[in-house]
Amino acid sequence: MNKDEWLPDMDAIRQAARRIEGEAVHTPVLESALLNQVLGCRVLLKAECLQRTGSFKFRGACNRIRALTPEERARGVVAYSSGNHAQGVAAAAQALGVSATIVIPRDAPVLKIDNTRGYGARVILYDRYTESREAIGQEIARQEGRILVPPYDDAAIIAGQGTVGLELAGELTHLGVMPDALFCPCGGGGLVAGVSLALQHLLPSVSVFAAEPEHFDDTRRSLLAGERVSNDSQQRSICDSIITPTPGELTFAINRRTLAGAVVVPETAIRAAMRLAFTHLKLVVEPGGVAGLAAVLDRLEDYRGKTVVVVLSGGNVDLETYIRLMGGD
Repeated sequence: MNKDEWLPDMDAIRQAARRIEGEAVHTPVLESALLNQVLGCRVLLKAECLQRTGSFKFRGACNRIRALTPEERARGVVAYSSGNHAQGVAAAAQALGVSATIVIPRDAPVLKIDNTRGYGARVILYDRYTESREAIGQEIARQEGRILVPPYDDAAIIAGQGTVGLELAGELTHLGVMPDALFCPCGGGGLVAGVSLALQHLLPSVSVFAAEPEHFDDTRRSLLAGERVSNDSQQRSICDSIITPTPGELTFAINRRTLAGAVVVPETAIRAAMRLAFTHLKLVVEPGGVAGLAAVLDRLEDYRGKTVVVVLSGGNVDLETYIRLMGGD
């Protein structure tokens, strides 16, 4: 079968919205007049850090698990994740009485590990720099007969994340706002793929950009190369939630068609964006979750007097890490 036949479309996103209705939170679009004044542009922020489990990941996980057949639910699920997808899968599985096993890196924030266990999942820790989470997850699926729920490279997962874009389009239309650009954090590319797919259909004039941390700009480089390229596995980043080895096959197939581009954000901008979110919006946003706002901060001259939308994708960060990162450059 042609790969394009496996890609989600607008109908799949609308179906996902119906499937997760009443489970996922319809998160608010926030705005601060003072923040706009400070930045010199109008910024609207989709606060997915207020989503159930603290990140957008619950949407895709809920859609994927609710789409399982009764026989598949009885077999249980297995997932691998840096923490946000882990919590989303664990919470969605718990709600349906589905057994869940989650593979999480040992250096993931303790908050994410503890919360995943709190949702009733069995947690298996691994070393992200020396072991393959995909191989571990696939072996568990083979041995135990579990259904693999990948973090981003899955049509139902992408469609679930696309409900962020579906909501955004409706909210912006209600506000009478037509933004010049949207910036969205990007790791494996599932969120920005879903959002850009929805906006391509509903608000096609909006330019959508992926925002990636420095040293983990695989989507940007892949777009330039016209094929998927990988990151250096030995690099490190404070943005634990969006450091992935390479773009997904399905996500890249969408993003190469829908994105206006991808931008790299330095860690200094990430930390500054976290402080702005706290100061002006009273929101705790994790480093990876604030990459979109950091991209705007790093390019203010390009957006003076314009209107931009930012997706704040998650707020799961350990208190000690948050205090340290908020302390200054």
